[in-house]
Amino acid sequence: MQVLLYAGILGLACSTGFLVLVIYSVWRFRRTRETSTGFTPRVTLLKPVCGLEPRLESSLESFFRQDYPEFEVIFGARNHDDPALRIAEKLQAKYPHVAVKYAYSGEPTRPNAKVCSMEQMVKLAKTDYYVISDSDVHVEPNYLRDIMSPFADPKIGMVTCLYRGVPTGGLWSRLEALGMSVEMTAGAVSANTLEGMKFALGPTMVGRRDAIEKVGGMTALLDYCSDDYLLGNWIAEAGWTVLMSHHVIDHIVLNRSFKDSLAHQVRWMKSTRFSRPKGHFGTVLTFAMPFGVLSLIGGIGAGQPLFGAGVFAAAIVNRLILSVVAGWGVVRDPNAVKHCWLYPLRDFMGFCFWLASYSSSEIVWRRERYRLSFGGKMTRISPERNAAEPVAVDHSA
Repeated sequence: MQVLLYAGILGLACSTGFLVLVIYSVWRFRRTRETSTGFTPRVTLLKPVCGLEPRLESSLESFFRQDYPEFEVIFGARNHDDPALRIAEKLQAKYPHVAVKYAYSGEPTRPNAKVCSMEQMVKLAKTDYYVISDSDVHVEPNYLRDIMSPFADPKIGMVTCLYRGVPTGGLWSRLEALGMSVEMTAGAVSANTLEGMKFALGPTMVGRRDAIEKVGGMTALLDYCSDDYLLGNWIAEAGWTVLMSHHVIDHIVLNRSFKDSLAHQVRWMKSTRFSRPKGHFGTVLTFAMPFGVLSLIGGIGAGQPLFGAGVFAAAIVNRLILSVVAGWGVVRDPNAVKHCWLYPLRDFMGFCFWLASYSSSEIVWRRERYRLSFGGKMTRISPERNAAEPVAVDHSA
């Protein structure tokens, strides 16, 4: 039991070192704000959709309400019967000044259905810049101005955004949102400090057309799960700069039940495990609560319950500080302060998700089952379905 106590103390020391790194990274990030260049080129918004989601209309409408000179929106779906497109058509009628197009990919013939859709969408794009964002994202009217401004520098190949989680009801939704605002933010700003941005975050990826085409375009991503990480990584390796914007967006949490939230977060952890195996393995040292629990058990077993309880309490304080520093200090999520008392639980859950990522190589995504392999490649293991012919359709307003 003494060994458990010492192991817990050592692990907590490592996670405290990570906390210090996060605090420094937050300070560094906040003091290096980019200045507006006034660069506002015409841009294409790529919006893949799939079915109805909580707050979908509000999220999509936020992209129509941009304070930006000229942009087009391309919606991508598997077929024209997707109910999300009825909302898109409603918004197109409400904002007739915005050019809107639709692309249909049919049933996916390659593993990544979203990329299959984007492959068709880029065929309709008429600009030199793509803003790729998920359907569960809500943005402010200055979003496009802020994320396009850095492209005045020709060295910038991609811009990505941090995000705060927005719960949609229930404890599990709130806990997942805290993970987005705190765990994701802490990891991203720390990675930016240690090695610079070598990846992108899926809720917003803004890229030059020539940079994306140089690394193989959407076609190169069709067989991969972590398309966001890889696209940013490939562009960085090709010599362009990937920039983490100071513009923060809202990421709507779609999962309200424990089962759905668990499946989503384990899938994300598995994709990270195969895309970045070494970094993912080291992630265990960024958690605090499992080491606090280990110390408590070890302390009780070794006849030092008060000492073990003290280490456990230190782990809780560690996570409370992380919640406020990353969740409020960077992405300004009020829940990261208001509900910081929940973050120790979310931290322990994150460790459990990390453990679960090593349980198998299979994931379920959009009701389809896949097997992951080295580099994050996916292979469908569900029965194949007949694929409809993909088509791009220009319905410009």
